[in-house]
Amino acid sequence: MKILVTGGTGFQGSHLVERLAARGHEVMVLNTLTPYSQENQRFLAGKAEIIWGSITDREVTEKAIRGKDVVFHLGARINVDESIDDPWGTIDVNVRGTYNVLEAVRSIGCRMIHTSTCEVYGKPERVPIPENAELRPHSPYAASKAAADRLCYAYVQTFKTQVVIPRFFNIFGERQKEGKYGAVIPIFVGQAMRGEPIRVFGTGEQTRDYVYISDIIDAYLLLLEHPELVGQTINFGTGVGTSIRDIAEHIAKRFNTNVSYVEARPGEASHMIADAAKAKSLLGWQPKVGVLDGIDRYIAWRTETGS
Repeated sequence: MKILVTGGTGFQGSHLVERLAARGHEVMVLNTLTPYSQENQRFLAGKAEIIWGSITDREVTEKAIRGKDVVFHLGARINVDESIDDPWGTIDVNVRGTYNVLEAVRSIGCRMIHTSTCEVYGKPERVPIPENAELRPHSPYAASKAAADRLCYAYVQTFKTQVVIPRFFNIFGERQKEGKYGAVIPIFVGQAMRGEPIRVFGTGEQTRDYVYISDIIDAYLLLLEHPELVGQTINFGTGVGTSIRDIAEHIAKRFNTNVSYVEARPGEASHMIADAAKAKSLLGWQPKVGVLDGIDRYIAWRTETGS
């Protein structure tokens, strides 16, 4: 198949492109040009054509999607703190950008797999969280992803656009970045590698459902194989909550450093755990890599590459 991956030089996207190319698909990537995306393009050499551009540019987006059978829409701003610093930048990419992708997909008549997130649930009333739980986003990022998620659903209902909406819980693994707007596991590992105390917000008792990157790519490939799931929203998570404290202490032990606790961040959900029964029943998807095993794999990658 001819496939476009928006955000294809990112953390998830680069892994997805590699697997798609290995299966013989003809892959194109649409991605903004950043130092991180430039660094990741080495993983895609000979595997995909890269177009440097933004999904906020309607003309570029339409040209990239033209002639494709399927669009994996991963392109987004993904960090909560960044969305607080720059709400409009996040809304512009995640909502207007998704609108541009939807319009092109609708016009061309191809399929779309839209990456959504557990953040749309906000502070859930109960866990594990089913797909029909109320969306109660608690940050500009979460609100932008909820808007994009429901915009996709509206296009299915109004225009019969062929979209499926996976909602992924906390993804981690190789190539995930640290930095100012990085994810928690890379940040913890980076602090430990530098001999710094690992800084945990609040008590560390808050739990998250961590899913290793290879299991997420398995989910994407299953969705590709099941076009009959148009209009479905599907959670992907392990169904197991792991506390931030346990993660921090596991990493600290590996590097013989300490864990420190600082003031909690406002608005943070206490527990985010997936009800992933639908993914299992519709697709036969089950995660294979446990969180601590996945963290050890990530540490080995950071150690080997010096990343």
